[in-house]
Amino acid sequence: MRPYVFVNLAMSADGKISTRERRQVKISGSEDFERVDLIKADADGIMVGIGTVLADNPSLTVKSARRKGERKAAGREENPARIVVDSMARTPVDADILVKGSGKRIVAVSAAAPAGRVDALKERAEVVVAGEQTVDLAALMEALAGIGIRRLMVEGGGTLIWGLFQAGLVDELRTYVGSVVIGGSGAPTPADGEGFLAESEFPRLTLTGVERIDDGVLLTWQVKKEEGDRSLRG
Repeated sequence: MRPYVFVNLAMSADGKISTRERRQVKISGSEDFERVDLIKADADGIMVGIGTVLADNPSLTVKSARRKGERKAAGREENPARIVVDSMARTPVDADILVKGSGKRIVAVSAAAPAGRVDALKERAEVVVAGEQTVDLAALMEALAGIGIRRLMVEGGGTLIWGLFQAGLVDELRTYVGSVVIGGSGAPTPADGEGFLAESEFPRLTLTGVERIDDGVLLTWQVKKEEGDRSLRG
């Protein structure tokens, strides 16, 4: 079994998630920020890749005091478990994701990660070893399901999102399209990585929602699944 995985992201009207310098930019507004905080508070875990940690230094905490209180009243931590996919254990030990807010932190590394860096991270987080040279995302999902993570929110970046699609691990994609053009052939997109070569490999989506928010639009898709998928749906 594995968690129900939904990717949530914001991109420009021309399909970019940041500038070519990997500099974070404001794409959505206050209404969308509120939406993201709501779904964050409802999730059991939030996952990002090491590139996002190094570029943006996110905390991934729930911002609303009321929602934190509701989580505590339900017997949960104030914040969902925060998970970094980090094959070589490059997460700084003072990264906001490791030091801000209460709750479980998990860093997923490969067996090739330097032992000294892994030991340092163990002082701040639970370290999960999955894969030999890079993190085995399918094995990681099974490990997360084993500790009770049923709904997993993925916030980026493009390399991680592409890897999850490649492995057939995404159930839902929520994309906020903002009213701005970033441009640049080297600017990151929602799914970077190596990319799919054959059309037969493309993940197929079903559009299930269109909603105007702020000065943009939120698009929601379900990923068409193959027989035998064992996600914890919903």
